[in-house]
Order: sequence, then C-alpha cells, then structure tokens
Amino acid sequence: MSAEPSVILHTDRPGAALAVLMETHPDLAVHACDSYAALPELIGRVAAEVVYSVRFDGTPRFPRRALVESVTVKWVSVGGSGTDHLGRWDPERLTVTNAAGVAAGMLAEYALGSMLSFSLDLRGFAGRQQARQWGGGPVEPIEGKTLLIIGLGKTGEAVAKRAHAMGMRTLGIRARPKPTPSLDEVHGVDALLPLLGRADFIVCCVPLLPTTRGLLGKAAFAAMKPSAVLVDISRGGVVDETALLEALDDKRIKGAALDVFATEPLPAEHPLWGYDNVAITPHCAAVYDGWDIKSVRMFTDNLARYRRGEPLENVVSPERGY
Repeated sequence: MSAEPSVILHTDRPGAALAVLMETHPDLAVHACDSYAALPELIGRVAAEVVYSVRFDGTPRFPRRALVESVTVKWVSVGGSGTDHLGRWDPERLTVTNAAGVAAGMLAEYALGSMLSFSLDLRGFAGRQQARQWGGGPVEPIEGKTLLIIGLGKTGEAVAKRAHAMGMRTLGIRARPKPTPSLDEVHGVDALLPLLGRADFIVCCVPLLPTTRGLLGKAAFAAMKPSAVLVDISRGGVVDETALLEALDDKRIKGAALDVFATEPLPAEHPLWGYDNVAITPHCAAVYDGWDIKSVRMFTDNLARYRRGEPLENVVSPERGY
C-alpha cells in the first residue's frame, strides 16, 4: 500500500469515471483504459498498483492474467458484484473488492417485476393484444405466495424486503444461516430441495463458484412445483440449462425469467429463444442509469481508505466468491 498509488480506470466510460475520481483524489496519477487488449501493456508501463475494472466486453476475452499475475498490482476493485471472471487469485498478494450492493435495488425490482409479469400473465395479454384478441385471465395475486431466495447477499436481502412488503411468504438460503430482515425462514444449502417444493417463485442470486455451478439441475427442477416460476439473476452456469430445457418441455415448471446464461450473448440458435413462457433479457438487469457513477464513487471512498492504510470494504474471498 502506498499513499500515492498509480491507478488505472479500466472501463468503457473512462471519462466519466475519471471526472468522479478527480473530485476526491486530484493528486493521483490516474490512467484510463477502455479496451481489454490494451490493459496488460498499460499495467506494466505505469507500474499500476490499483486497478478499478469493469467487465464491459464479456468474460472470454477478459485480461484476468494481467491483473491477478501482475507484479505491481496490489488491489483490483471490481466495478460490479461478480468476480468469477477473475478466476482464482492469491489473497496474500492481491486484494480484490467488489461493488456489492451497487445494483441490489435494481436487481430486486427486476425480480419483482418478473414475478408480477407471470402472475398477471402480461406476456399472454401482450400476445393477445397483438392478435387483436379479447380474452385471457384471470390474473393472480402474489400476495400470500411463497418466494424462495437462493443467496442472501445484498441483492437477496433487497428482494426479500420488496417481496415481504407485497405480502409474500419469504424463505431464504445462505451458506451461513442466520436471522435476516424480511425473511420468514432462513436455511442452509442442504435444505434446497425441500424448500424448492414449497416455493411458488424462486429467485436465484448466488455467485458462480465451484459449489454453485449447476446448483439448479435435474434434481432441483424435479423438486419444484409445476406452477413454479424461476427468476435467474445470478451468473450463467448456476442454472443447468439442459435441465431447465427438459423441465420446460415436460411442463415441470410454469416458466422462467432469465438475465444470465452459460454463453453470452445467447446464440441465436439457442432453443431458449423459442419458449413463450421464458422471458429473456441480455444480462442487463443490473444496468440502470447512473450505476457506473455510483460504483466509481464506492471505489473512491475505498481508495481513500487504502491511502490511509485502513481496511477496505467489500473485500472478496477467492474461496467464497463474495
């Protein structure tokens, strides 16, 4: 740690990020980088100690080695919440933080909107409107329905708060169960299958880890109600898409709202595009006007702590992924 570290802002909007950073740290040497390809050379040239980095062009080409294997980089501040694109790193040599909570409210609204869309059959009504057909219904309330939230980080807790306000019964799963606001019940991962059988709606918001990859697979879908709706705002790979397709084909679930996929962009030939009871969004549920500036401000606050030699907030464990 140094009081005047060399900083890189690795984002597709470096101008806006730089303006925020200069408000509170005008004395620092700050370098902007708006591409994946240019980052490794820039890190070496400026001997970067701190890198604020946004995954703005997908995961496959992300220059993870330039960050986690650099001899000068001591802290990587991830602009979003997920850190799976970094793979593993040595926490004795490199500190990784994230912006957990920066989009928790927006993700929770996406989840709530998805549940309402299915309970009100908005997709069905939209189709009938296009056909100029009068009919459909009845609509169903979500009040009194049971929601299972898988993953109770900041996003999961934000979902629970909104669902509880709508009169839903809220169940939650977290690695270390503890009483949690707006949750009627909190359980460990070993309770997943029986809880799935109780849920009318399932919202998945866990990080992608070796322990969560394929978490919702054949056994999970077999345990769900035929009337259950899945909302996935986690990471591609947590839901086994083959198992999901089988469940949809066999009508073992009512439908799904999906914002994340194993392969992104979702290939045009992927069968998920063809289901009337699947809502697809392009990994944008956390993207709202101003999220990037809020994330940078979280970074500048943490940078002040770093320069003073104080503990950083939102430090991520490579083992836990959060």
